[in-house]
Amino acid sequence: MIASDFSTVRPEVFLSLYAMLALVVFVYSGKDKHAALSIWLTSGVFLLLAAIIGLSSAPGTNSFNGMFVDDNFARFAKVVILLSAATVLVMGQDYAAKHDMLKFEYPLLVALSVVGMMVMVSAGSLLTLYMGLELQSLALYVIAAFRRDSAKSTEAGLKYFVLGALSSGLLLYGASLVYGFAGTVEFAGIMQATQGGDLSMGLLLGLVFVISGMAFKVSAAPFHMWAPDVYEGAPTPVTAFFATAPKMAAMGLFARVVHDAFGGVIGEWQQVVAVLSVVSMFLGAVAAIGQGDIKRLMAYSSIAHMGFALMGLASGTAFGVQAMMVYMAIYVTMNIGMFAFILTMERDGRPVSDIASLHMYSKKEPLKALCVAALMFSMAGVPPLVGFFGKFYVLRAAYEANMAWLAVAGVVASVIGAFYYIRIVYFMYFGEAREPLDANPVRRLHIILVISAALMIAGTFFSLFGIETLAQIAADSLAN
Repeated sequence: MIASDFSTVRPEVFLSLYAMLALVVFVYSGKDKHAALSIWLTSGVFLLLAAIIGLSSAPGTNSFNGMFVDDNFARFAKVVILLSAATVLVMGQDYAAKHDMLKFEYPLLVALSVVGMMVMVSAGSLLTLYMGLELQSLALYVIAAFRRDSAKSTEAGLKYFVLGALSSGLLLYGASLVYGFAGTVEFAGIMQATQGGDLSMGLLLGLVFVISGMAFKVSAAPFHMWAPDVYEGAPTPVTAFFATAPKMAAMGLFARVVHDAFGGVIGEWQQVVAVLSVVSMFLGAVAAIGQGDIKRLMAYSSIAHMGFALMGLASGTAFGVQAMMVYMAIYVTMNIGMFAFILTMERDGRPVSDIASLHMYSKKEPLKALCVAALMFSMAGVPPLVGFFGKFYVLRAAYEANMAWLAVAGVVASVIGAFYYIRIVYFMYFGEAREPLDANPVRRLHIILVISAALMIAGTFFSLFGIETLAQIAADSLAN
């Protein structure tokens, strides 16, 4: 390893060293006595690294013989991952303290999973891809079951682990086929082996298995079966983390693989991704209608949203990648605000997640109800909120790629999905009065909720705060 190689992985190395050093320090200095400090310190490290990566102006480089890529695409994804992880850690602190989750290991496990995510979006070979994916996944398995006294949390962790092992097997089998027929694990070598659009049957099968493994990580149908149970059973701060940073990382990895390794045979994977998109959009939209638990509803909502993000990717163009990145940034922001609200839902000091508890919520908490309404309408894609422009971007990408049928399917799925979002707003303003929820005193949750809702409204007037320009720069570095 030479100095130039090390310079490209400094953020990942720094975060890894921080996690390991903090683990040793906290073990020998009182363990959980400093758990709150561990959360704030880890969040601060995330914000510092996000600032360093975001402000870096160095040209994109490949290191370790092309196994690690540091370009504008990776930097965009890493900044979103780090900012969302920092926010979710901070907003879950009070929940963790109240429900015996305030352990010093929790933020350090999150930090190690974030290292894996950062490696994923910078992967330049199948080996780097798998190393980052498993580092992320192993940490997520643990925090899904972090509440050992909760049967639901333990069940969520076990289901995620078993199904995650299955997806890893699919991915590894696909990687072995790709290596066997391409003769290399590096994306540049695979791209060279597929030049001329000639894809052997072995490479095609390998590509299908790799896509299947990655589809599991983004909870795209029909590889979504883990999401509803894990979202419902995991502690709410963990669910909030699952719904944000890992989704951005997995979609970034998805884009990296299909464009950097198989960008010369777009027609071979385009239809596969398009089918995943359609199935995810409709399954998420229809299955969410009958949900009575808001965390399960958010799981099916996530499946549908991943379908829309995959629509942008299915276009196979640089604009499609840009549309996907814009959509994911908006999606992460909406989910942070929504889970900040879910964390405030309590009755008699215990967490509540049933949608029926929101009946006439606007009478007691008019500001919070208004913020939730803005987030719901944005998720539904109602103009002029920012969520509408996210969907507009991916629909436009599909249409411009001569996939009008996919854009039409997206519009239909969006209309179906609007039902369960608007139903929550209806309950809050026109439902039957029931036993009210507790007034949650955690001010930071209210602030995050208000900021998220304000971004959904104000972003329209400030051209999405320049996100589309940054996403275009990121997409150009990947797809051109």
